[in-house]
Amino acid sequence: MNPTYEMYKTTVETALQNHPLLAGSWDSITVAPSMPPLEGEIPQPLRSAMRYSLMLPGKRIRPVLLLASYHLLQADWKSVLPFATALEMIHTYSLIHDDLPALDNDILRRGQPTCHIVYGEDVALLAGDALYSLAFETMLEAALVWPQPSKAIAAIETIARHAGVRGMIAGQTLDVTMEGKAPEASIVTYIHQHKTADLLTAPVLAGLILAGANEHQLAAGNTFGKSIGLAFQIIDDLLDQEGDEKTLGKQTGTDAARGKMTWSAVHGAQTSRRQAEVYIQEAIRALDVFGESADFLKGIAQATLTRVS
Repeated sequence: MNPTYEMYKTTVETALQNHPLLAGSWDSITVAPSMPPLEGEIPQPLRSAMRYSLMLPGKRIRPVLLLASYHLLQADWKSVLPFATALEMIHTYSLIHDDLPALDNDILRRGQPTCHIVYGEDVALLAGDALYSLAFETMLEAALVWPQPSKAIAAIETIARHAGVRGMIAGQTLDVTMEGKAPEASIVTYIHQHKTADLLTAPVLAGLILAGANEHQLAAGNTFGKSIGLAFQIIDDLLDQEGDEKTLGKQTGTDAARGKMTWSAVHGAQTSRRQAEVYIQEAIRALDVFGESADFLKGIAQATLTRVS
């Protein structure tokens, strides 16, 4: 792993482990309720389910993107950790809900049993809700002490919009409701733009907003995020079709089994891979406005094409 990526990733994971409401023994699973919970604490087994899912091994690409985007313009990148950790909470909530029987009904996530397999559907549903709520609590607490609160609020609004009913949730809605229907290019593009690309664009824009980026820089960040997001999901579709379950840490072949609308179902595997390469080149070109300081983010984009998990 790239040393800079490892630095960001390790810092994010340490911050998640030390979150005031979630800090504790991360390897213990508690399924029994706390009776009653201590005042001000998250009751069990909710707390255990939240931290179980949050700390499963992952790439942490969304918080890394936020930190690195901020770092393009500002040196004090650790100051935006609350926003970065919140992004991982939002992403984790979406994975918990995606895995539920009502949606994708997956039993593996990041190589481990999914939240509802360990804690039950009821607690898993609540754990997802709780992480989403805690994400905004975490960001708003940071906004109250941010030197320029208006920029912090703008960053939070950007994250909320990209994660919400016109963003990730919109894409997920079509993803589940269009199962079994004949694949259409326009619908697949919409699903990929929102289900995946929006939550990769949000951290880039939020990091730049917090750093005081101008409109030209924000436009470049928007293009970068959307382009790597589309490429990321195209490769994800191909990995579900061709990848190794053990390496991926989740079941493969599920898209075809459920009749999902995927990029490869519309365009075929070979064309899909070429189109992913085109999107990555668009992403890399967009960052030229930042000069050599964007080399790390360009590397992340390039690595999207060769990822195996």
